[in-house]
Amino acid sequence: MLSKKNKEVLLNPLSKDNPVLVQILGICSTLAVTVSMEPAVVMGIAVIAVLAFSNVIISLIRSTIPTSIRIIVQLVVVAALVIIVQQFLMAYNYEVSKQLSVFIGLIITNCILMGRLEAFALNNRPWPSFLDGIGNGLGYTIILVIVAFFRELLGSGTVFGFQVIPQWCYDHGYENNGLMILPPMALITVACIIWVHRARNTELQEN
Repeated sequence: MLSKKNKEVLLNPLSKDNPVLVQILGICSTLAVTVSMEPAVVMGIAVIAVLAFSNVIISLIRSTIPTSIRIIVQLVVVAALVIIVQQFLMAYNYEVSKQLSVFIGLIITNCILMGRLEAFALNNRPWPSFLDGIGNGLGYTIILVIVAFFRELLGSGTVFGFQVIPQWCYDHGYENNGLMILPPMALITVACIIWVHRARNTELQEN
């Protein structure tokens, strides 16, 4: 089941072919939901689920989809899955669903989803498509978690809402960096991660 090719499909998006770092996809939600760790993790799990199952569904029906309406079919499939995820989240974690609010709905237009459906699911069997969805979803989630970790830690002194920076630091003059919880710092943090990634993977550098 996990042949060499399937392992590459699953693992490459975690680092070398990360959709956020290499193709610069999914940036909008990366900026929007990374003020703290909890919404970032929940958003990542939601994207993994929607991407994996939409890939499978599109792969299963790919031979029956007319080319002229394939984008519409993909949007319908993704929208149905997003509604299911949204209702599940509202039922079991209402506070986080309020924090994510419109951003869960915007998964429908996430560039990573549409890109993988077009580039992979329409041309491959269900199992590799499922692995591709899991891999790219995890790759996206990793970036969300890294950005959220630094923004919450440096901006609020917490991780998952728990105080990490000890009180004695504040007693001796330490202050949280309020800039870290502003949207521009999410972009700068992502840019730093991209810089490190491309420095480690020289083949991605432009001549």
